Amino acid sequence: MKNIALGILSILVVLVAIMTVNTIRHTPPSLTGVTQTKIEIEKDKVAGHLAEAIRFRTVSNQSKTKNDRSQFTGFIDWVATTYPAITNRLDLQRANYSLLYKWQGTDPSLKPILVTAHYDVVPVLPGTENKWSADPFGGEIIDGIIWGRGALDDKSGVIAILEAVTYLLDSGYQPARTIYLSFGHDEEVGGTEGAAAIVALLQEQGVQLLWSLDEGSFVFKDMFPGVKNLIATINVAEKGSVTLDIVASAPGGHSSMPPTETAIGKLAGAITLLENNPVPGGLDGMGKDLFDNMSAYMDFGPRMLFANQWLFKSLVEQQLSSVTFANAMMRTTTAPTMLSGSVKTNVLPIEAIATVNFRIHPRDTIESVTQYVEDLVGSEDIEVRFRGGINASSVSDWQSPGFANIALASREIYGEVVITPGLMIAGTDSRHYGKIADNAFRYNPFIVTPADLTGFHGTNERISIDNLAQGVRTYVQIIRHGGEQ
Repeated sequence: MKNIALGILSILVVLVAIMTVNTIRHTPPSLTGVTQTKIEIEKDKVAGHLAEAIRFRTVSNQSKTKNDRSQFTGFIDWVATTYPAITNRLDLQRANYSLLYKWQGTDPSLKPILVTAHYDVVPVLPGTENKWSADPFGGEIIDGIIWGRGALDDKSGVIAILEAVTYLLDSGYQPARTIYLSFGHDEEVGGTEGAAAIVALLQEQGVQLLWSLDEGSFVFKDMFPGVKNLIATINVAEKGSVTLDIVASAPGGHSSMPPTETAIGKLAGAITLLENNPVPGGLDGMGKDLFDNMSAYMDFGPRMLFANQWLFKSLVEQQLSSVTFANAMMRTTTAPTMLSGSVKTNVLPIEAIATVNFRIHPRDTIESVTQYVEDLVGSEDIEVRFRGGINASSVSDWQSPGFANIALASREIYGEVVITPGLMIAGTDSRHYGKIADNAFRYNPFIVTPADLTGFHGTNERISIDNLAQGVRTYVQIIRHGGEQ
C-alpha cells in the first residue's frame, strides 16, 4: 500500500514539475531588434481631414435607390483636391464610385501588394439621432475626439492610408514593389460594384497580389481579462455565413382548441435544441495560436492552463465557450434572428418559421452546417430550408513575410504589443480581394477599447486624434516595409 502511495505521489510530483516547466517556458517572444519609430504627423491637420470626410453622407442603404450619389462624387472630388501628391503622382482607375490607385514600383518582377479601406458607411438608425453626443454627420472635434459615422468604420482607415502615402511621397520614398490603394464605395452592402469590380480590373491586367491588407480587427486594449498589453489581432481569414429556415408543421385550427403539440411548440423545441447543441468547435489552427499568444502575457495561474493543454484543453475550451468573443473564434455560431407564425391571435399556424443565421468557421462549410442542423432537428414535422450563404474564406499564412511586415510595423509604433493571428467574425471586401492575393490580411492599426464597441454600426462612433495619428504612423511603416524587396 505504501509503494502504491509513493508511486502516486511520484507521478503527481512529475506532473507538477512538467506543468511548471511548461508554464515558465510559455512566455512572450523577445522583441530584440525592434526599435520604436518616431514619425512626426500633423495630427490636428489629419483630424481635420477625417472630420471633413465624415461630413459626406456616403451611406450605403440596402435599397440602392435611397443612396445619394452626389455625396459619393463629392467625396471623390474632395480626395482629389485634398491629397494632390497622390492625385498627381499615382495612376487612378475608377470602378463605379470606387477608386484604385497604382504606385508603380522600381522592380516590376516583384508581386504587388494592396492596401485598402472603404468610405461608405451604414445609416444612422432612424430615431436614435438624439442618442448621439454629436451630430453623426457633423464631423465635430470635441476635446480631442472626432465624432461621426465612419470615424471607426472605415473612413479613419481611408484617411490614414491617404495620409501615410502622402507622408511617404513627401519624404521621397520610392517603393521597389508596386503598391495599389483601393477605396471601396459599397462594402457595407457586399462590395459587388466596388471591390468586386476592382478585382475584375486587376484580373484583366493579369495582376496577382503578394498580399492585401483590408479592415479587420484592431489593436485591442482592456479587451481580454488577464492581458494588460495591447493586442494586435491580424485576421488571416473571415467567417462565412449561411441562413436556414427551421419550419415546424402542424394541423393548425382555432386557438380555443389547441392540440397537445402546436407548430410553435415544436419550433421552440427545435430552437432550444440548436442553442443547447452548438456546432462543434475547439482550439486549433489560428484559434490555438491566438489564445496561445495572448495567454503568454497572463499571470501564472491561467497561463498554466494554456501552457498545458495536453491536460487542460477540455477545461480551457469549456471556459472560452462561455465568453461570447472567444466562442465565436472557436466555432460556427448559431443565431436565431427572425420568427413568424400565425397572422391572427386566435389562429393556430400551420407553419411556424424561425430564421437562423450561422457564421461559418473555416473548418466548416455550408453543406456541413446544413447537414448538422438537419441531423439535429430534422423530423417528419421539422423541415430545414436553405435561404442562402457564402463559405468562409481560405486561411492566409501567418508565417508569411506579409504578416511579418504588418506585425513589425505595429511593434515599431505601439511597442510591446501582443501580435496574433485572428479570425474576422464579420464580412469585409477581402472576400473579393482574396481571389487575387496569395494572402489576405484584415487589420486596422487603431486602438479599440470595450467602450468603443457600441460605435460600430451603432451610436456615438468616434476616434481620438492621438489614436488616428498612431494609425497613420503604423500605415506608414506597413507600406514602407511592404514596398521593400
